[in-house]
Amino acid sequence: MTDVPTENAPPKAPKTFEEASDRLDALVRQMESGQLPLDGMIAAFEEGRRLVAFCNAKLSEVQRRVEIIKAGEADGSIAREPFQ
Repeated sequence: MTDVPTENAPPKAPKTFEEASDRLDALVRQMESGQLPLDGMIAAFEEGRRLVAFCNAKLSEVQRRVEIIKAGEADGSIAREPFQ
């Protein structure tokens, strides 16, 4: 059950937030299983950090878009409100 990429096969970059989130879930399950060798754990951890950065960037992008949408509502005035 070692679905962790090897040095020869780098992990493919996620295309969507959902894809990255699903992959993170799978990595956590693998790491928690105790079945990965040390090198596999390190590779999973590194991939996980890249996926978290990807997800954070996507969430920031969505937050900016929501702020822009909210700014165009109501009376047409531009008032940025933080995303909750």
